[in-house]
Amino acid sequence: MPQVKKVTQIPATLSPFDSLPIGESRKRRVAGYARVSTDADEQNSSYEAQVDYYTTYIQGHADWEFVDLYTDEGISGTSTAKREGFKQMISDALEDKIDLIITKSVSRFARNTVDSLVTIRQLKEAGVEVYFEKKDFFTAKYPNTCHRTPYIKVSS
Repeated sequence: MPQVKKVTQIPATLSPFDSLPIGESRKRRVAGYARVSTDADEQNSSYEAQVDYYTTYIQGHADWEFVDLYTDEGISGTSTAKREGFKQMISDALEDKIDLIITKSVSRFARNTVDSLVTIRQLKEAGVEVYFEKKDFFTAKYPNTCHRTPYIKVSS
């Protein structure tokens, strides 16, 4: 008769949703990110709409704490180098001031696939989740880069 191996179950101590100890709760610290790539009048109304929408959206959740709405206006998404709002948001997230970043789409976040993946990996390692609203895509749902890469590449 083959010997049955004993498996010991180790209970989770951190919640997979907010990285807090199981049973502990606090408001989720949430920030929004809005960007338009030109100063054209039609994009100006898109920028204002994004700012209004994400501010209202985040503040409308009782279990969320509104951190800030980070913005870059008239800046291309092909590189993060000149995007001061984006860089400040990432810095604040890595300094444990943000738990969740919400933005419209991957193309709002970063059009460069490498920038997107590197930044998302840094945020994930710091316990920060990113939500791309247009595709209902939470980075926390995908445990590793190989699951995120096809989505990021198609969207950028």
